[in-house]
Amino acid sequence: MEKVGIDPSDLTAEQQAIYDTSEAWSCAVVANDADAIASFMDDQWIMVSERGVATKEHFLSFVRSGQLTHSAMDLAEVGRITVLGDIAVMAARVTNTAHFAGQTYEANEWTSDVFRLTASGWKCIVTHITPALEAPSLPN
Repeated sequence: MEKVGIDPSDLTAEQQAIYDTSEAWSCAVVANDADAIASFMDDQWIMVSERGVATKEHFLSFVRSGQLTHSAMDLAEVGRITVLGDIAVMAARVTNTAHFAGQTYEANEWTSDVFRLTASGWKCIVTHITPALEAPSLPN
C-alpha cells in the first residue's frame, strides 16, 4: 500500500479551508455542544463504523443527552485532502477520548470525511471511521 501524507504547512487555500473546518468541528466535539457539532454536518450526514451506519440525529441525541462526551479530539496525521469543486474529501488519523454511559474509550482511528460546499460553508455529508492498527513488524 502506498503511504501518503501531507504536511499541513503545504496546504493550498482550498485544502486549508477543509483543514480549518475539521479542526473547528473537533473543538465543537470536545466542547460537547450538540448545536455547534451539528453546524458542521449536512442534514443528510451519516457516520459509517464497525457498528454500521448512524444518522446525524442518532449521533447528536447521545451528545444532547450527555451520554456521549469527548474530552479530546486531535488530528494526528493528515493523509490527504482532495478538493474537487464543491466536494472535498479529507483522510486523516484522529485520536480521541470519548466517554459513553460511564465508560472511557480511547480511540486511534483513520477517518474519511466527505464535505460539500454550501452557502454557509463546508458541511460534512459522510464520515467513515476505521480503527488504526500499528504497522506490522517486518522480518529482518
